[in-house]
Amino acid sequence: MAKPNYSFEKRQKEIAKKKKQEEKRLRKASDKAGTPAEGDGTNPPPAGGETPTQG
Repeated sequence: MAKPNYSFEKRQKEIAKKKKQEEKRLRKASDKAGTPAEGDGTNPPPAGGETPTQG
């Protein structure tokens, strides 16, 4: 029976983790710049200068 290659699995896990961290860093950078990321789920402000009321 073949021996599992744990170093390969570890490397793949590290690559996935770095990719996720990079995506998060880019998302945070775009938030700071004021440009919303695609599909971030925020609604545009109401038209006509109206402010939403809570209550």
